[in-house]
Amino acid sequence: MISNESGVQFPSEAKRYHLYVAHACPWAHRTVLVRNLKGLQECIGVTYVHPTWQFTKPGTDDHRGWVFGKKDGQPLKNTAGYGSFPSDWGEEEPHFDAKSIRDLYEKANDDKGKYILPVLWDTKMNTIVSNESSEIIRMLNSEFNAFAKNKDLDLYPEELSKEIDAVNAWVYPTFNNGVYRCGLASSQEAYNAAIEELTTSFDKIDTILQKQRYIVGDVMTEADIRLFVTLLRFDEVYDVYFKTNTRSVAGTPSLLNYVREIYRMDGVTESCDMEMIKAHYYTSHVELNKYSIIPRGSNFMGLLDMKPESNE
Repeated sequence: MISNESGVQFPSEAKRYHLYVAHACPWAHRTVLVRNLKGLQECIGVTYVHPTWQFTKPGTDDHRGWVFGKKDGQPLKNTAGYGSFPSDWGEEEPHFDAKSIRDLYEKANDDKGKYILPVLWDTKMNTIVSNESSEIIRMLNSEFNAFAKNKDLDLYPEELSKEIDAVNAWVYPTFNNGVYRCGLASSQEAYNAAIEELTTSFDKIDTILQKQRYIVGDVMTEADIRLFVTLLRFDEVYDVYFKTNTRSVAGTPSLLNYVREIYRMDGVTESCDMEMIKAHYYTSHVELNKYSIIPRGSNFMGLLDMKPESNE
């Protein structure tokens, strides 16, 4: 864990650590949001991978996962051999020319096979500090204040920690992960259970946000960061692709206004690339979308450009 205390393995230093993320991944998006809101853009670098999964060691095994882009490279196809996706949809790896996120894990001597994002990388020790977004956002929130432009922003204040943890405890399983439980369900029974929990959770969030500005109260906290990334993707991806169409953000005024407000904050807007979000979901899961057809959508991002209504 990164700490600003002396003598630790990973001390908080400017320009030592690097985030590897994907526009589509909500867990990775959390880390970019906290980085930007804290004003750590000059302290911690970011590299975005290509949205379309590839075989990471073709001919060796069947692992599909995140790869880096290539400027002026050949277009990529999905792992079923369909589509044509520009290689520069992703960025090149800046430190040792890795071709995939798997390469990072293997360089860090981690070959367990779960090559997930986000990755917080130590460029001095050439190893992974953490791949758990909940840990990373708390490190970014508190351990780099010496370098932060917005050091007074505290997304996990001690006096609200119990309330934040309590909200996270039900939002994660029923909503953040609930959309995946719906979309990746392998039986009608599993889907029915997941969509019931998700719909109930959606309505609970709606009820809360009709009464207060943020999910824990009157100030934005990490619980809002964790909720926002799922709500942002809900209408354009999860409603269609993961069959969560019992509700919509666009059709729920309290949630739409909430997402609009956060979206328009400094550092948030530039982190939200719906085209790349959609590109990942609709081109990577060939079992769900063999030909990688990307739906046009309902211009949800256009709704976010409208000024939020006052909650006062």
